[in-house]
Amino acid sequence: METTILGATGMRVSRICLGCMGYGTPEWRPWVLDENQARPFFKRAIEAGINFFDTSNMYSVGVSEEVTGKLVREYGNLDECVIATKVFFPMNAGPNMGGLSRKNLQQACEASLRRLGVETIDLYQLHRLDPHTPMEETLRALDDLIRAGKVRHIGASSMYAWELATALGIADRTGLPRLATMQPHYNLIYREEEREMLPLCETEDIGVIPWSPLARGLLAGKRSALRDKTGSTRQESDGFTDYLYDQDSDWDVVEAVVALAKERDMPPAQIALAWMLSKSNVTAPIIGATKLPHLEDAIAALDVELSSEEIGRLEAPYLPHPVRGMGPAALYRPARHNR
Repeated sequence: METTILGATGMRVSRICLGCMGYGTPEWRPWVLDENQARPFFKRAIEAGINFFDTSNMYSVGVSEEVTGKLVREYGNLDECVIATKVFFPMNAGPNMGGLSRKNLQQACEASLRRLGVETIDLYQLHRLDPHTPMEETLRALDDLIRAGKVRHIGASSMYAWELATALGIADRTGLPRLATMQPHYNLIYREEEREMLPLCETEDIGVIPWSPLARGLLAGKRSALRDKTGSTRQESDGFTDYLYDQDSDWDVVEAVVALAKERDMPPAQIALAWMLSKSNVTAPIIGATKLPHLEDAIAALDVELSSEEIGRLEAPYLPHPVRGMGPAALYRPARHNR
């Protein structure tokens, strides 16, 4: 398994990251695998040389962290692995159970450490930005966690480039830790991050670990039409895909991937992932796998090389999109009169 340096952290990670949202408890989402069902995925990933694992405290309301920590410890060597988790979304309806306040960051980090079964989180990420907490306050709380040895590096997910630039500016001005990684929404169907976010990350040596590199399965070529939801428990029960990908031109991209996959006699998922892996400013796409062939396709994509002509064919159908992927933060809007 090829490895690379994660931004300016010095940590070496596999070129693909196993996303662990799909492992936890089906009581949270019907398509999620429980611990026993998840076991073969971690075993195969570590056997293949994957050492990078991404989860969040809100996935399965903490159970994903429990499963991830247990199975990484069981099959891997913690000294060789990089475990990433995220914080922001409320863990329950009570006050101070979400957001990026000092209080929630400290107590959420302690809870994640217990669930993961580790002494230090390798990469602690802001799942979304908190509109009610100043960035400097958040960075100071994260600095405390780093100084206490509970967190090694910090990162973020799904924000505007100007917001990341602001956070970096505050860190540089105050001597607080910089965000070292960014999880953007990025794939062949949604490439708006190429305008500002990816160039900013490349300039500032920020590790880029995109989520949904297969556009929530659309680029795997299993659907018969853009809005077809059959054949997948996740698609049938999750409306977020329809929110992210609703332009007719999105299907033109899917068809370009499928056509090239037929020519190359390989699954469309391998073509779509090979395209992403060809981008020099992408460190490691986050692969979600709830069927073992999904994981095998991701591993095989590392050996697929696309020509410049093939890359051009895949990119040609793309049309600009409204910004998508930031929206879930709007779900967290605690009423100010309750403060």
